[in-house]
Amino acid sequence: MSTHEPPTDRDGSPAPTGADSPSRSAAVSAPGAPGAPGTATVAVSTPSPSPDGEVGVEGDRGAEGEAGADDDPSGGRRWSRDLLWIAAVCVVVLLVVNAFVVRPFAVPSGSMEGTLRPGDRVLVNQLAYAFGGHPQRGDVVVFDGIGSFLPYQDEPSGLKRLLTGAGLAPAGDTVYVKRVIGVGGDRITCCGTDGRLKVNGVPLDESAYLLPGDAPSAVPFDIVVPDGKLWMMGDHRSASRDSRDHLGEPGGGAVPEDKVIGRADWVMFPLGRATSLDRPAAFAAIEGTGGHGEQR
Repeated sequence: MSTHEPPTDRDGSPAPTGADSPSRSAAVSAPGAPGAPGTATVAVSTPSPSPDGEVGVEGDRGAEGEAGADDDPSGGRRWSRDLLWIAAVCVVVLLVVNAFVVRPFAVPSGSMEGTLRPGDRVLVNQLAYAFGGHPQRGDVVVFDGIGSFLPYQDEPSGLKRLLTGAGLAPAGDTVYVKRVIGVGGDRITCCGTDGRLKVNGVPLDESAYLLPGDAPSAVPFDIVVPDGKLWMMGDHRSASRDSRDHLGEPGGGAVPEDKVIGRADWVMFPLGRATSLDRPAAFAAIEGTGGHGEQR
């Protein structure tokens, strides 16, 4: 009669079979003493079957798990969402800065040569006069000419003003860049026997900014600037249509202060012409002679 006992291992214990069999390692050595030259040792590992009968390799499963984590699409979606938020914040910050702080403008003509040339890009400081300050003599300013240089043109709609102020619409041909020569209360005359422009009786040295070869003015005038207004002139006097050209029109050529968009503080382009636009020192000689409530 035959028995169905399981075969035994070399130590006499029954050899494990089926799903309960443990992993078995066997060392196989080529003939020769261990560690001697010509001896090769090979380690063979037998994987344990999984409970469901499939053989799995733990290292492979780990690699597959890592690959699965890397392929997680939710990470890509989060990164795209973060990029959109960053872009939106940048756009909002740019609009706020453009509308209330600093705004670029292009110079369209040669009326401010040799300080500014056609095609120059200037950065306008819109906070220069925002907290009770006033434009000063010698400042280069950007302003809206409706009501002064363009006395018969209607104001744009509120929506257009909003879009233009935010930099979402072009400023158009109603915006000018000129130099402030006189402020409210100043008496400006030109030109006496010496050929110089005078502010409150003080001759003004314009050599630092007037285009070489130009006279202070070919048009004689004697005006008192109304309170709250500014007398504007270009540095290229022979090519500038400025306050002198509107003397007989409503407003007399003077520009209301509240029409000033800001002070042009920097030329930023072309890079070879990048510079700051500082107030000429010659205007210091007029300080204390009148204007903005000063006593004469």
